[in-house]
Amino acid sequence: MAKGNSQVSRLDSKSTNRDGELAQTTLLLGRPPISIPEVVLAPEEGPATVISVVNQKGGVGKTTTTINLGAALAELGRRVLLVDFDSQASMTIGLGIRPFENEQYGSIWYLLNDPQADIREAILKSNVPGMDFIRGHEDLAAAEARFVSEIAKEHKLRKLLAPIINDYDVILIDCSPSLGTLTVNALTASHGVIIPMECEFFAIHGLSLVKETIQIIKSNTNPELKIFGILATRFDRKTAHSREVLELIANQFPDEVFDTIIARTIRFSESTSQGEPITTFASSSVGALSYRRLARELIYRGDSK
Repeated sequence: MAKGNSQVSRLDSKSTNRDGELAQTTLLLGRPPISIPEVVLAPEEGPATVISVVNQKGGVGKTTTTINLGAALAELGRRVLLVDFDSQASMTIGLGIRPFENEQYGSIWYLLNDPQADIREAILKSNVPGMDFIRGHEDLAAAEARFVSEIAKEHKLRKLLAPIINDYDVILIDCSPSLGTLTVNALTASHGVIIPMECEFFAIHGLSLVKETIQIIKSNTNPELKIFGILATRFDRKTAHSREVLELIANQFPDEVFDTIIARTIRFSESTSQGEPITTFASSSVGALSYRRLARELIYRGDSK
Protein backbone atom coordinates (compact mmCIF):
# COMPACT_ATOMS: atom_id res chain seq x y z
CA MET A 1 0.00 0.00 0.00
CA ALA A 2 1.25 3.46 -0.80
CA LYS A 3 2.65 5.70 1.88
CA GLY A 4 0.76 8.69 3.22
CA ASN A 5 1.37 12.11 1.78
CA SER A 6 3.24 13.46 4.79
CA GLN A 7 6.49 11.52 4.89
CA VAL A 8 7.88 8.06 4.36
CA SER A 9 9.97 6.18 6.89
CA ARG A 10 13.06 7.88 8.32
CA LEU A 11 14.61 4.42 8.53
CA ASP A 12 14.96 1.64 6.02
CA SER A 13 12.03 0.55 3.90
CA LYS A 14 9.40 -1.70 5.41
CA SER A 15 10.48 -5.32 5.74
CA THR A 16 8.87 -8.56 6.79
CA ASN A 17 9.91 -11.89 8.28
CA ARG A 18 11.64 -10.19 11.23
CA ASP A 19 9.40 -11.57 13.97
CA GLY A 20 12.45 -13.05 15.67
CA GLU A 21 13.59 -9.53 16.58
CA LEU A 22 10.37 -8.79 18.45
CA ALA A 23 9.46 -9.45 22.07
CA GLN A 24 6.98 -12.31 22.21
CA THR A 25 5.21 -13.83 25.20
CA THR A 26 5.88 -17.44 24.19
CA LEU A 27 9.58 -16.94 23.54
CA LEU A 28 10.22 -14.92 26.71
CA LEU A 29 8.44 -17.46 28.90
CA GLY A 30 9.96 -20.50 27.24
CA ARG A 31 6.73 -21.73 25.69
CA PRO A 32 6.12 -23.22 22.22
CA PRO A 33 6.34 -20.37 19.69
CA ILE A 34 3.33 -19.17 17.75
CA SER A 35 3.71 -18.73 14.01
CA ILE A 36 1.52 -15.94 12.67
CA PRO A 37 1.08 -15.95 8.87
CA GLU A 38 2.64 -13.09 6.93
CA VAL A 39 0.00 -13.34 4.21
CA VAL A 40 -3.42 -12.07 5.27
CA LEU A 41 -6.54 -12.69 3.21
CA ALA A 42 -8.87 -9.89 2.18
CA PRO A 43 -11.49 -9.00 4.81
CA GLU A 44 -14.87 -10.67 4.74
CA GLU A 45 -17.89 -8.64 3.76
CA GLY A 46 -20.22 -7.33 6.43
CA PRO A 47 -20.31 -4.81 9.23
CA ALA A 48 -17.21 -3.55 10.99
CA THR A 49 -15.70 -5.23 13.99
CA VAL A 50 -15.86 -2.57 16.73
CA ILE A 51 -13.02 -2.72 19.25
CA SER A 52 -12.53 -0.61 22.37
CA VAL A 53 -8.97 -0.01 23.55
CA VAL A 54 -9.50 0.38 27.25
CA ASN A 55 -7.79 0.59 30.63
CA GLN A 56 -8.77 2.83 33.52
CA LYS A 57 -5.09 3.57 34.12
CA GLY A 58 -3.49 6.32 32.07
CA GLY A 59 -0.14 6.09 30.34
CA VAL A 60 -0.37 2.42 29.38
CA GLY A 61 -0.39 2.86 25.62
CA LYS A 62 -4.08 3.04 24.71
CA THR A 63 -3.70 5.90 22.25
CA THR A 64 -0.44 4.54 20.86
CA THR A 65 -2.14 1.20 20.29
CA THR A 66 -5.25 2.70 18.70
CA ILE A 67 -3.26 4.75 16.19
CA ASN A 68 -0.61 2.19 15.29
CA LEU A 69 -2.80 -0.90 15.27
CA GLY A 70 -5.23 1.02 13.07
CA ALA A 71 -2.44 1.97 10.67
CA ALA A 72 -1.15 -1.60 10.57
CA LEU A 73 -4.63 -2.94 9.82
CA ALA A 74 -5.02 -0.37 7.05
CA GLU A 75 -1.76 -1.61 5.53
CA LEU A 76 -3.39 -5.05 5.41
CA GLY A 77 -6.20 -3.69 3.28
CA ARG A 78 -8.71 -3.04 6.05
CA ARG A 79 -10.93 0.03 5.97
CA VAL A 80 -10.30 1.48 9.42
CA LEU A 81 -12.02 4.18 11.46
CA LEU A 82 -10.50 5.52 14.68
CA VAL A 83 -12.71 7.26 17.25
CA ASP A 84 -11.11 9.55 19.84
CA PHE A 85 -13.35 9.05 22.88
CA ASP A 86 -11.10 10.74 25.42
CA SER A 87 -11.40 14.33 26.65
CA GLN A 88 -7.60 14.68 26.48
CA ALA A 89 -7.91 14.20 22.69
CA SER A 90 -4.47 12.59 22.60
CA MET A 91 -5.36 10.48 19.58
CA THR A 92 -6.46 13.59 17.69
CA ILE A 93 -3.15 15.28 18.50
CA GLY A 94 -1.26 12.12 17.56
CA LEU A 95 -2.84 12.27 14.12
CA GLY A 96 -1.63 15.79 13.47
CA ILE A 97 -4.38 18.09 14.79
CA ARG A 98 -3.06 20.49 17.40
CA PRO A 99 -5.19 21.60 20.39
CA PHE A 100 -5.76 25.14 19.05
CA GLU A 101 -7.09 23.62 15.81
CA ASN A 102 -9.49 21.23 17.53
CA GLU A 103 -12.89 22.93 17.47
CA GLN A 104 -15.95 21.36 19.06
CA TYR A 105 -17.83 21.38 15.76
CA GLY A 106 -17.32 18.08 13.98
CA SER A 107 -15.87 16.33 17.03
CA ILE A 108 -17.32 13.19 18.61
CA TRP A 109 -18.70 15.38 21.41
CA TYR A 110 -20.57 17.52 18.89
CA LEU A 111 -22.03 14.42 17.25
CA LEU A 112 -23.19 12.99 20.58
CA ASN A 113 -25.05 16.20 21.40
CA ASP A 114 -26.65 17.00 18.05
CA PRO A 115 -29.15 14.35 16.89
CA GLN A 116 -29.34 16.07 13.50
CA ALA A 117 -25.59 15.88 12.88
CA ASP A 118 -24.34 13.70 10.01
CA ILE A 119 -21.50 11.51 11.25
CA ARG A 120 -20.09 11.16 7.73
CA GLU A 121 -19.40 14.90 7.63
CA ALA A 122 -17.21 14.56 10.73
CA ILE A 123 -14.98 11.80 9.37
CA LEU A 124 -11.45 12.95 8.52
CA LYS A 125 -8.76 11.27 6.43
CA SER A 126 -5.46 10.43 8.10
CA ASN A 127 -2.13 10.35 6.29
CA VAL A 128 -2.50 6.54 6.08
CA PRO A 129 -4.53 5.33 3.09
CA GLY A 130 -7.59 3.47 4.32
CA MET A 131 -7.55 4.92 7.84
CA ASP A 132 -10.05 7.63 8.82
CA PHE A 133 -10.76 9.17 12.20
CA ILE A 134 -13.22 11.23 14.23
CA ARG A 135 -11.77 13.87 16.52
CA GLY A 136 -12.10 13.97 20.27
CA HIS A 137 -12.62 17.16 22.26
CA GLU A 138 -11.93 18.41 25.78
CA ASP A 139 -15.65 18.93 26.40
CA LEU A 140 -16.05 15.14 26.57
CA ALA A 141 -15.07 15.61 30.21
CA ALA A 142 -18.62 16.91 30.79
CA ALA A 143 -20.23 13.65 29.67
CA GLU A 144 -20.97 12.37 33.18
CA ALA A 145 -23.05 15.43 34.05
CA ARG A 146 -24.46 16.03 30.57
CA PHE A 147 -25.96 12.57 30.05
CA VAL A 148 -26.90 11.70 33.64
CA SER A 149 -30.66 12.02 33.11
CA GLU A 150 -30.84 10.69 29.55
CA ILE A 151 -32.69 7.45 28.85
CA ALA A 152 -30.51 4.70 27.34
CA LYS A 153 -27.46 6.93 27.61
CA GLU A 154 -25.23 3.84 27.45
CA HIS A 155 -26.26 3.29 23.83
CA LYS A 156 -25.49 6.75 22.42
CA LEU A 157 -22.25 5.77 20.70
CA ARG A 158 -23.69 2.54 19.29
CA LYS A 159 -26.54 4.49 17.70
CA LEU A 160 -24.15 7.12 16.41
CA LEU A 161 -21.95 4.54 14.65
CA ALA A 162 -24.86 2.55 13.19
CA PRO A 163 -25.12 4.50 9.88
CA ILE A 164 -21.44 3.84 9.01
CA ILE A 165 -20.97 0.34 10.45
CA ASN A 166 -20.90 -1.16 6.95
CA ASP A 167 -18.48 1.45 5.59
CA TYR A 168 -15.53 -0.01 7.52
CA ASP A 169 -13.93 -3.33 8.38
CA VAL A 170 -12.62 -2.24 11.78
CA ILE A 171 -13.59 0.60 14.14
CA LEU A 172 -11.14 1.25 16.98
CA ILE A 173 -12.27 3.38 19.94
CA ASP A 174 -9.60 5.09 22.05
CA CYS A 175 -11.22 5.18 25.50
CA SER A 176 -10.68 7.61 28.36
CA PRO A 177 -8.63 6.49 31.40
CA SER A 178 -11.70 5.91 33.54
CA LEU A 179 -14.60 3.50 33.77
CA GLY A 180 -17.35 6.13 33.58
CA THR A 181 -20.11 7.01 31.11
CA LEU A 182 -17.84 7.32 28.07
CA THR A 183 -16.17 3.96 28.60
CA VAL A 184 -19.52 2.29 29.26
CA ASN A 185 -20.74 3.76 25.95
CA ALA A 186 -17.68 2.45 24.14
CA LEU A 187 -18.01 -1.04 25.61
CA THR A 188 -21.72 -1.15 24.83
CA ALA A 189 -20.94 -0.30 21.20
CA SER A 190 -18.11 -2.83 20.84
CA HIS A 191 -17.73 -6.45 19.84
CA GLY A 192 -14.52 -6.79 21.78
CA VAL A 193 -11.90 -5.17 23.95
CA ILE A 194 -8.14 -4.82 23.79
CA ILE A 195 -6.56 -4.03 27.17
CA PRO A 196 -3.09 -2.47 26.95
CA MET A 197 -1.23 -3.13 30.17
CA GLU A 198 2.12 -1.73 31.19
CA CYS A 199 4.48 -4.39 32.54
CA GLU A 200 4.58 -3.21 36.15
CA PHE A 201 2.94 -4.67 39.23
CA PHE A 202 0.47 -1.88 40.00
CA ALA A 203 -1.14 -2.46 36.60
CA ILE A 204 -2.36 -5.92 37.63
CA HIS A 205 -4.88 -4.44 40.08
CA GLY A 206 -6.19 -2.15 37.35
CA LEU A 207 -6.63 -5.13 35.06
CA SER A 208 -8.98 -6.73 37.56
CA LEU A 209 -11.11 -3.56 37.66
CA VAL A 210 -11.37 -3.50 33.87
CA LYS A 211 -12.46 -7.13 33.78
CA GLU A 212 -15.10 -6.46 36.45
CA THR A 213 -16.47 -3.56 34.38
CA ILE A 214 -16.60 -5.76 31.29
CA GLN A 215 -18.62 -8.35 33.21
CA ILE A 216 -21.06 -5.65 34.31
CA ILE A 217 -21.46 -4.48 30.70
CA LYS A 218 -22.07 -8.06 29.55
CA SER A 219 -24.76 -8.47 32.20
CA ASN A 220 -26.55 -5.22 31.41
CA THR A 221 -25.99 -3.62 28.00
CA ASN A 222 -23.87 -5.86 25.75
CA PRO A 223 -23.97 -9.63 26.41
CA GLU A 224 -21.83 -10.35 23.32
CA LEU A 225 -18.82 -8.30 24.51
CA LYS A 226 -15.54 -10.24 24.53
CA ILE A 227 -12.00 -9.63 25.65
CA PHE A 228 -9.98 -9.94 22.46
CA GLY A 229 -6.70 -9.72 24.30
CA ILE A 230 -4.44 -8.24 26.95
CA LEU A 231 -1.54 -6.41 25.33
CA ALA A 232 1.73 -6.09 27.25
CA THR A 233 3.12 -2.61 26.59
CA ARG A 234 6.19 -0.58 27.52
CA PHE A 235 8.04 -3.84 27.99
CA ASP A 236 11.71 -3.47 28.94
CA ARG A 237 13.83 -6.43 27.88
CA LYS A 238 16.63 -5.28 30.19
CA THR A 239 14.70 -5.68 33.45
CA ALA A 240 13.67 -8.82 35.27
CA HIS A 241 10.66 -6.89 36.59
CA SER A 242 9.01 -6.66 33.16
CA ARG A 243 9.50 -10.36 32.59
CA GLU A 244 8.13 -11.25 36.05
CA VAL A 245 4.99 -9.17 35.49
CA LEU A 246 4.51 -10.66 32.04
CA GLU A 247 4.76 -14.18 33.47
CA LEU A 248 2.27 -13.32 36.21
CA ILE A 249 -0.24 -11.95 33.68
CA ALA A 250 0.23 -14.90 31.34
CA ASN A 251 -0.28 -17.38 34.17
CA GLN A 252 -3.45 -15.67 35.39
CA PHE A 253 -4.91 -15.06 31.92
CA PRO A 254 -3.32 -17.70 29.65
CA ASP A 255 -5.94 -17.47 26.90
CA GLU A 256 -6.16 -13.69 26.81
CA VAL A 257 -2.59 -12.40 26.58
CA PHE A 258 -1.42 -11.50 23.08
CA ASP A 259 1.77 -13.20 21.99
CA THR A 260 2.90 -9.89 20.48
CA ILE A 261 4.50 -7.53 22.99
CA ILE A 262 5.05 -3.80 22.55
CA ALA A 263 8.50 -2.89 23.84
CA ARG A 264 9.65 0.55 24.97
CA THR A 265 11.12 2.74 22.26
CA ILE A 266 11.62 6.46 21.81
CA ARG A 267 10.21 6.09 18.30
CA PHE A 268 6.65 6.19 19.66
CA SER A 269 7.16 9.62 21.21
CA GLU A 270 8.92 10.87 18.11
CA SER A 271 6.15 9.71 15.79
CA THR A 272 3.47 11.26 18.01
CA SER A 273 5.24 14.61 17.95
CA GLN A 274 5.16 14.44 14.15
CA GLY A 275 1.44 13.63 14.09
CA GLU A 276 1.69 10.27 12.35
CA PRO A 277 1.80 6.54 13.13
CA ILE A 278 5.11 4.82 13.73
CA THR A 279 4.35 2.64 10.70
CA THR A 280 4.97 5.64 8.45
CA PHE A 281 7.38 7.63 10.61
CA ALA A 282 9.79 4.75 11.27
CA SER A 283 8.51 1.98 9.07
CA SER A 284 11.22 -0.60 9.74
CA SER A 285 11.57 0.09 13.47
CA VAL A 286 10.80 -2.60 16.04
CA GLY A 287 7.78 -0.60 17.18
CA ALA A 288 6.28 -0.56 13.68
CA LEU A 289 7.00 -4.26 13.18
CA SER A 290 5.39 -5.08 16.52
CA TYR A 291 2.13 -3.37 15.63
CA ARG A 292 2.11 -5.04 12.22
CA ARG A 293 2.50 -8.39 13.95
CA LEU A 294 -0.27 -7.47 16.41
CA ALA A 295 -2.59 -6.67 13.48
CA ARG A 296 -1.86 -10.05 11.92
CA GLU A 297 -2.29 -11.80 15.26
CA LEU A 298 -5.67 -10.13 15.80
CA ILE A 299 -6.86 -11.37 12.41
CA TYR A 300 -5.25 -14.81 12.94
CA ARG A 301 -7.12 -15.21 16.24
CA GLY A 302 -10.40 -14.42 14.48
CA ASP A 303 -10.99 -11.21 16.43
CA SER A 304 -10.84 -8.91 13.42
CA LYS A 305 -11.90 -9.14 9.79
